[in-house]
Amino acid sequence: MKSFLVVVDMQTDFVDGALGTPEAVKILPSVCQKIKNFKGDIIATLDTHSENYLSTAEGKKLPVAHCIKGSVGWNLHPEVSAVLNEKNHTVLEKPTFGSVDLPDIIREMAGDNDFEITLIGLCTDICVVSNALLLKANFPEKKIAVESALCAGVTPETHAAALTTMKMCQIEVQ
Repeated sequence: MKSFLVVVDMQTDFVDGALGTPEAVKILPSVCQKIKNFKGDIIATLDTHSENYLSTAEGKKLPVAHCIKGSVGWNLHPEVSAVLNEKNHTVLEKPTFGSVDLPDIIREMAGDNDFEITLIGLCTDICVVSNALLLKANFPEKKIAVESALCAGVTPETHAAALTTMKMCQIEVQ
């Protein structure tokens, strides 16, 4: 059985940059340890916006420029990048919360093998939940899991609410 680890948006802007939180900083060492010890295929997503972000639909509702492609904040956090660079991994840029390309990439990488998927990263209540639900919709019979201690939300309350939502949609919350 193949195992996939999806590292969602562990970018500088979400850890300790423009939209960083103490909770995101707190999970950083454990996220790095998980990546380091993971035996399987790793996909890291990058929230990716252009210079015109503030004029987009998302930018009008969240008027904080972040993850502008090529900026320091867009890059994976240096600690995450360091451990990923020691592993074979795939980087996937996504222009919105959930990646519609992620299921196809996993399908291609899995080939004819059975597989399971684990998600970790940021933000539980936006991008993690979006990607988990997209994966569950595409792979309803596969084990899709989220490691709650390796995720952080915009707030602790919205983190908990997203975990509840995922449980209700038959995503395993560990």
